[in-house]
Amino acid sequence: MSLVHMNILLAFTMSLTGLLMYRSHLMSALLCLEGMMLSLFILMTITILNMHFTLASMTPIILLVFAACEAAVGLALLVKISNTYGTDHVQNLNLLQC
Repeated sequence: MSLVHMNILLAFTMSLTGLLMYRSHLMSALLCLEGMMLSLFILMTITILNMHFTLASMTPIILLVFAACEAAVGLALLVKISNTYGTDHVQNLNLLQC
């Protein structure tokens, strides 16, 4: 495994660890998710280019589309929650409330 792959896997692992540790704020969770998506995109692109697998060349673009949709929905939820509750603490949310 090359040094580039190790660094990208380390970035993914650190983002996953950050997501598991900093779950109290919605903004930090969204940033960790974006870090995970970015490292997955880079890893997928490098793997496809190294293997000369041209049939899957659209896969990183599709991943970026899903990442952009996830970011848009996450930011919309962050704005709605901040306006409604005044904070982005996840513990203050009651999902059973209508």
